[in-house]
Amino acid sequence: MPKMKTNSGAKKRFALTGTGKIKRKHAFKSHILTKKTKKQKRNLTHTGLVASVDVSNVKQMLCMK
Repeated sequence: MPKMKTNSGAKKRFALTGTGKIKRKHAFKSHILTKKTKKQKRNLTHTGLVASVDVSNVKQMLCMK
């Protein structure tokens, strides 16, 4: 059986925390920032966690499953 290939898009977008959860960045923070409020841009800066329903799909893409 050949080795599993990690999804190269996923490995750029997700990172593991020390406890094994998966970190992600928020969308909508790359361009067209002039019409967004300061509060909106500030809140998009912080990282979030992948939702529990998506964890299994992300782990599969990262070959952790």
